Amino acid sequence: MTPSAASSGPIAPGLDIPAVTVAPGSTATTSLTVRNDSDIVEAYSLEVVGDCAPWATVEPPRVSLYPGTSETVTIRLEPPRSPETRPGEIPLGVRVLPAEHPESVRVPETTVHVEEFRELHTELAPRRRRGWLRGRYRLAVRNLGNSPAQVGFTPGQAGEELRFTFSPAKPKLEPGESAEVRLRVRTGKPVWFGSPVVWPFTVDTTDSGEQEEPRRDETVVRPPLNAEFVQIPVFPKWLLVVLAALLALLLAWFTLVRPAVRSAAKEAATKEVQARPNPGGAQDGQSPGTGSGGDTGSQPGVDKGAQPGASPGATAGTGGDASGGAGQQSSATIDLKTPSGVTKTGTYPVPEDRTFGITDIVVANFQGDEGVMTIKFGDRKITTIALETFRNQDYHWVTPIKITENDTVTINVTCAKPGTPATGRRAQECHEVLNVSGVLIPTKQ
Repeated sequence: MTPSAASSGPIAPGLDIPAVTVAPGSTATTSLTVRNDSDIVEAYSLEVVGDCAPWATVEPPRVSLYPGTSETVTIRLEPPRSPETRPGEIPLGVRVLPAEHPESVRVPETTVHVEEFRELHTELAPRRRRGWLRGRYRLAVRNLGNSPAQVGFTPGQAGEELRFTFSPAKPKLEPGESAEVRLRVRTGKPVWFGSPVVWPFTVDTTDSGEQEEPRRDETVVRPPLNAEFVQIPVFPKWLLVVLAALLALLLAWFTLVRPAVRSAAKEAATKEVQARPNPGGAQDGQSPGTGSGGDTGSQPGVDKGAQPGASPGATAGTGGDASGGAGQQSSATIDLKTPSGVTKTGTYPVPEDRTFGITDIVVANFQGDEGVMTIKFGDRKITTIALETFRNQDYHWVTPIKITENDTVTINVTCAKPGTPATGRRAQECHEVLNVSGVLIPTKQ
């Protein structure tokens, strides 16, 4: 077996097969001449061995030779363009196995020089971001070459309105390694009113590592990554419309409605005073008891300082008679504390010989408790409300809701979770307060 000259270069001294150089993703060939120096017909099987075996083949893989004849076979090298194909000198061997005399097997060897190649794959997400002053993006970078890469980024924008920050600024990637880079884009000043402003920009990815002079067929053009930052105004258009409408309403109130209301109220009060008759015995607009005779205007049977129509025996906390002698103003408070997970009831009983005409209630949940409260007037359920929906709530009726004697005003509270009062420390139990106001009317006149 004798070597022959390869098509890719001269014969390397000391090797049975000429050395060859190949770039990943391309094809290179060398050759080997097999000669039968025996005195019989011999068949030879040829197989590539070594680190080049996965991407090297022999054509043809088997030859049959008469004594004294020879044949040249081609060794084809096709390394894949992959990070796993590392650059440098890689040994190549071809095992030549005779069929009749397998003990005479030979393995001629050579060296394959695998060239470096550089390739970066980058993705930018999202391509469009909205914000007042800044936007955040993600750059995914992967080194698809077969040598380490020092990655750099170059932003581009038509003007100088945007500032760019990359973190990390220059990541170093081994072959097949990936990295995620955070990109922050910031504008110099906000947009207060008007339409959103679109700022387009580009990002170029470069490999700034040491590199040999590239071959013409290895030049890779990477298009820049395009993205946009949409700067939205601080105050939207609809807010200007609302402010203008509010201003117009205020101007209309102070210039038109308010003077008209004051004039109508004054006119109604004047008519009421003019329509009211003078009390009996009063002359020249004087009320009884305002003459110079001291007690001449006092009425018999009524103590001085007592208000006409006040019910005898009125207790503290009740107001004057507001129903023309039919009852007296009164209010009551139910203060209820309920442990968590427990249901409790608070009541206020209507006194005997009285009917309570309720016109107003005020409910206080000042701690911000969570749970359910039910309010009843006698057997009538007034409302059921969730505690977490309010802090203070009030209800009013033009026509009083009447509760007869010995009936009760009842609140039923189920405490789900105590709230946090103004002290800043969570309470141990729920705490609700109900105040009812109205008129206590005697049942017997």
